[in-house]
Amino acid sequence: MATDWLGSIVSINCGESLGVYQGRVSAVDQVSQTISLTRPFHNGVKCLVPEVTFRAGDITELKILEIPGPGDSRQCGDLQQTEMGIPGVGCQVGPSQNGTGKVLKKPISSSAPQNIPRRTDMKNQDIIISPQQQCSKSYMDRHVETLTQSKGFRRRHNSWSSSSRHPNQVTPKKSGLKNGQMKSKDDECFGDDIDEIPDTDFDFEGNLALFDKAAVFEEIETYERRSGTRSRGTPNEKPARYRHDENILESEPIVYRRIVVPQNANKEFCTDSGLVVPSVSYELHKKLLSVAEKHGLTLERRLEMTGVCASQMALSLLGGPNRLNPKNVHQRPTVALLCGPHVKGAQGISCGRHLSNHDVHVILFLPNFVKMLESITNELNLFSKTQGQQVSSVRDLPDTPVDLVINCLDCHENAFLRDQPWYKAVVDWANQNRAPVLSIDPPINEMEQGIDAKWSLALGLPLPLGERAGRVYLCDIGIPQKVFQEVGINYHSPFGCKFVIPLHST
Repeated sequence: MATDWLGSIVSINCGESLGVYQGRVSAVDQVSQTISLTRPFHNGVKCLVPEVTFRAGDITELKILEIPGPGDSRQCGDLQQTEMGIPGVGCQVGPSQNGTGKVLKKPISSSAPQNIPRRTDMKNQDIIISPQQQCSKSYMDRHVETLTQSKGFRRRHNSWSSSSRHPNQVTPKKSGLKNGQMKSKDDECFGDDIDEIPDTDFDFEGNLALFDKAAVFEEIETYERRSGTRSRGTPNEKPARYRHDENILESEPIVYRRIVVPQNANKEFCTDSGLVVPSVSYELHKKLLSVAEKHGLTLERRLEMTGVCASQMALSLLGGPNRLNPKNVHQRPTVALLCGPHVKGAQGISCGRHLSNHDVHVILFLPNFVKMLESITNELNLFSKTQGQQVSSVRDLPDTPVDLVINCLDCHENAFLRDQPWYKAVVDWANQNRAPVLSIDPPINEMEQGIDAKWSLALGLPLPLGERAGRVYLCDIGIPQKVFQEVGINYHSPFGCKFVIPLHST
């Protein structure tokens, strides 16, 4: 009975260590429990030896791929397919309904690299196998399994001639003209010999180097210029791009000089949007504040607006929301506020009150005087209701660097204060503390500034500040437009949606 399986094409799985072998059965020894394959393929690669022999103990799975018919000179399969180790149709052996044979279904096999054989498309066919074709009960029946049909492939079966069919085999139905057409298409697509496929890999880099992309695009552009056409994806000119806040409709030309002062400005600044902001003299600035106060913008209102704008800028310099949030209570910023006994000092006290309300540790320095200005007294009364700390001696100022120093010591008029011992001591402390300095409404003369500032905040319109003022910012203190016109200034607000804007030197 074992000799009935000679010539069959089988696939033998010997586990992970030995791999999968495919070939035609050349010998089956029931005594020694061995099977031999001729022209074997190991894991899809043709073996160097013409024949291999397997013991029963080495075999974990055995699949019958093709069963030869009696008198079939090619032994039921394409010789080229056999030589390449390509599986044909799988076999599923099991009891038939009448008990006299076994039913064999032939789905396609999914095995290692293969050349699709030339076959006709047919439905799954039931084939009756006689008991004489069953393999040895002690060996073959233990290793015959069903080949599962692979997804994505058509079901193809070898077309066997009437002379090569088994006597007990059921004759398949003819597929007709349609299947004949499909066979012709399959031959055109899959009929080439697999030996003709080159073994070397395709050289992508070498072939890509042969393509001169610059020359091709130059040729395309030359053709477009001559014919007046434009290729898809290669526009002749780049489309205009607009920002999200930019109007695409044509409008009147932008006027960048919207503020005109009655006298030539010694220095001009510009905003981030390009608007020109000229500087004014101290006399014109003083006159502007006086006229505004006459129209109702009192000193108290101006101090409040200055304090709010200066505190907003200071909070931004301290880190803004990244520093001042409930998760950073252990990093409470410290600000040293240095104020003199004048209106500039009152502006600083107002700023310190707002900073303290925003959970900033404020240390206010103000020298002791017998008589203070009413504005300073009022601001001190409000500041005393906060958590801020007031000191009058330099020894009470912190020895370690603070986060920010706000300078309100200097004044435009009281120059004699610079000769006072407390002034010199505070200036020395500020220069040694190494903290960044913000000056509020600094004077014009650089000789009157004892502390170099990193930032300076101007009120309404900037003064012609020098290099020691650092980077200049401008704040809106609420002066109406007609007040500017009353002092001879043609004014249009440069602030936009903000109350504090940076200025750049032109």
